Amino acid sequence: MELKGDERMNTDKIVRSSLLGLSKTIIFSMPEKNFTTSEKANKYMLKGDNKFSTQKGEHFTCGFGKAVLTPDDVKTRKYYIAGYDSNNPAQGVLDDMYARAVYIDDNTGRGGVIMCSVDAVGISRKDINRIRKLVIESKKIPSLKSINICATHSHSAIDTQGLWGEKLFKCGRDEEFMKHLRKLTAKAIIEAYENRADGKMFYSVKKTEDLQFDCRTPDTFDSNFTKIRFESFDGTKNIHIINFASHAELLGSCTKNISADFPAYMIKEIERNNDNCDALFINGAIGGMISAKEIKKVYRETIDCEAYTKEFGKTLGELSNSLTDETEIAPLINVKSSPVSISAANYVLILARLLGVLNNDISRDRKKGVASIYSEVGYLELGEKEIGMFLIPGELFPELFNGEFLSDKESGNETKARYNILSEQGNAKHKFVVGLCNDELGYIIPDNDFFLDSKMPYIEKGKDRFDRDHYEETNSTGPETARTLLEAIEKIIKSTE
Repeated sequence: MELKGDERMNTDKIVRSSLLGLSKTIIFSMPEKNFTTSEKANKYMLKGDNKFSTQKGEHFTCGFGKAVLTPDDVKTRKYYIAGYDSNNPAQGVLDDMYARAVYIDDNTGRGGVIMCSVDAVGISRKDINRIRKLVIESKKIPSLKSINICATHSHSAIDTQGLWGEKLFKCGRDEEFMKHLRKLTAKAIIEAYENRADGKMFYSVKKTEDLQFDCRTPDTFDSNFTKIRFESFDGTKNIHIINFASHAELLGSCTKNISADFPAYMIKEIERNNDNCDALFINGAIGGMISAKEIKKVYRETIDCEAYTKEFGKTLGELSNSLTDETEIAPLINVKSSPVSISAANYVLILARLLGVLNNDISRDRKKGVASIYSEVGYLELGEKEIGMFLIPGELFPELFNGEFLSDKESGNETKARYNILSEQGNAKHKFVVGLCNDELGYIIPDNDFFLDSKMPYIEKGKDRFDRDHYEETNSTGPETARTLLEAIEKIIKSTE
């Protein structure tokens, strides 16, 4: 019998209530050892500068380190590829997973900063803090004020989160591999400090044309390709940091080979055409989903995905090499990070954590009947406000940066988005998002277009009144996440003035 009107609405509420009730029952019946305190969760987060300084150093000191993360036993041990369907064991290696790290010091005596990228779909803050612990307790880098580790978001790397195992709620993360990854990433960070040299830093920016595609309304993205380049005085060090917004998913869901996707081939092109060069890639605001121009052909498998991945990476590398109109950055670096507690409306993620699939640090509030995830945000400035970087723990929808939101008439919830957008925060001349930085909270979505399936929220993708899919909500912590993060960033910036 088909239900109509109020009957269907009541049934939907009962189903949703039952699922939420089950979630809360499990959350509040679990022993205390499954949860953690804020003190423990934030122990290894370096806070950076209390106040931002205007006092420059005489020059920059930078170094680069890297490590191959791909295990030797890919063909004899089962490693799951992350980012597409579950139960997709790797059968070979197309190109290696790397950890790449840059050490930056402005020589003002306030300490150095680490920017590190890891070829992975995402890394939990708990694993980020384990890497930080190895670095800090090694005592090999004195006066370190900030360690920031980003995932490149490769959809063909080994599962580092646990969501792509053999079946639902069976963890796909290999703990031996994760131990290997943490150890080698820490080694790359320490190597970056040990390889340091004195020199100058420059930046260049170019708007890209016909390279990106937005898979979700509104059609908006950050088209800036940003290069930050360090050159040592003696010519022995040439380090490139690249920021560009695109999902690294070009090999397609049929791939059986481990790969860093297009960033690997971009970096090869950059390093091949520059003397004494090392490069790393940090992704941008890719929520939405922002991907490469021909991604629809990749989804439909009507294109040679391997060839396209290599071509796209090479194109970006050539673009980077063409940027010769550079602006010198004054030797000054300011950074501040702050812990945040994210209220997790997505009970599926909390269930996954409590069942051991995910490993995020979480807490619970018995009075409010909610669970939260410990995470963090940060803001980093290079030079005399020449560069401003927003360190975001997930896949930020670009409209939260640029303000190009859907109107109330167009949005899924028929409301206006009201945020202090990132591009209007801080006074840096050139600003960009560093995505998947120090955590992976999934998609960070404006609340006016955060639309859920009424029967199976966070399980089935919703369809709004325009018949638009809202897939991203199923991989989000909840509608409050965006506001929590942006307000935390605003608070950081105001506190440093």
